[in-house]
Amino acid sequence: MGSGWCGAELLAAGLGSGALLFLLLLLLLLLVVLPGCCRPLELRRGRGEVGSLPAAAPRLPRRPRRPGARPPPYPNGWYRVLDSAQLPPGTVRSLSLLGEQLAAFRTQDGQAHVVDAYCPHLGANLAAGGRVVSDCIECPFHGWQFRGEDGKCTSIPYAEKVPDFAKVRTWPCCEVNGMLLLWYHCDGTGPTWAVPEQPQIAAKEWVFRGQTEHFVDAHIQEIPENAADTAHLAFLHGPSFLGGSDLRYTKSKVWDFMKHVWKAEWQPEPEPNQHCSRMLLQHTATVFGKRFPLLDLSVSARQVGPGLVFLIFEHAFLGHGVILQTVTPLEPLLQNVVHKIYYQKNVPAIVPKFILRAECVQFERDITIWNNKQYLLKPLLVREDASIQKHRRWFAQFYSKKSMRPSAPKEGLDW
Repeated sequence: MGSGWCGAELLAAGLGSGALLFLLLLLLLLLVVLPGCCRPLELRRGRGEVGSLPAAAPRLPRRPRRPGARPPPYPNGWYRVLDSAQLPPGTVRSLSLLGEQLAAFRTQDGQAHVVDAYCPHLGANLAAGGRVVSDCIECPFHGWQFRGEDGKCTSIPYAEKVPDFAKVRTWPCCEVNGMLLLWYHCDGTGPTWAVPEQPQIAAKEWVFRGQTEHFVDAHIQEIPENAADTAHLAFLHGPSFLGGSDLRYTKSKVWDFMKHVWKAEWQPEPEPNQHCSRMLLQHTATVFGKRFPLLDLSVSARQVGPGLVFLIFEHAFLGHGVILQTVTPLEPLLQNVVHKIYYQKNVPAIVPKFILRAECVQFERDITIWNNKQYLLKPLLVREDASIQKHRRWFAQFYSKKSMRPSAPKEGLDW
């Protein structure tokens, strides 16, 4: 629908007076709970802040969990490294992800590049004091300059000649939807698909309303596999979001007056988009046993490769928007997960901020499971779990034979 926010008269036509009263009370509560309603919502959780079980005996050493036989740690695909705004022209940023130390820099003409952090000369970190010179990054140790486009060394201040093979590794990257993304492939193969652009973001029809950030102590495959595990929705996410994310209290009788009802279906997409899958989700809510139409929501969640999800929201009264979910492996069992919400600019900011907060609560329930579970290569499944095996077969395309082997040592500069 094109108009987005339809006004109180349309709401009154579609809702009863009791529902309107509940809505007004809810919005009043949100005005108190969400300070700075005109500012984007920022929720950042540090590692261990969410999903860690309390120790039963603090004086005793904690027994580490058994992670199980896991798939390769880093699937092939596109991953977010940072927001475009975090890399102004002429700046250098240090990155630690995918088991690598990298340096991102932006030239004065606006072009972003990502290269290996360590100078091949004597191993100085290019991101620790390095600076941007023209289209190159300059090593802070001896002033060697490496071109961002191809990594070629273009200048050595004290040398008569620059060796032809003096270069630093470059990483394919792109900027889409306000993010800088990096392509990873264990075989060194170039990108095999492009990151889709959300047209409403590019046209500024949908505006940024906030983001959350979490760290998940699990293998990356556990996170997208949730989309195919539709059976967990009713049990884990059926209790009201008002009950919070601590699984010891989500089923408290205090919040039992409200329930979430989910209907979901997951399917992989056919060629040429076999790297994508889609989950269609219908959400309704009941309050004191009666359906509450204002919280009816349709969500189309499109997974693009292993690390990107586009969650498109459609609401009969409150318009449209998207949550961009990015999952970036920092270590084999450590994922950085960011959710960024963009929404119709003619819809009051409190609406997408409410959606993002509610989504954050539900996501943190999943984190408690992921942080403490064991990955099972051969899980015990019933017929109703068929989508999980189907998802694992689909996800296997992001691994290759070399994924199982350690990286070969890098050669030095000997001449």
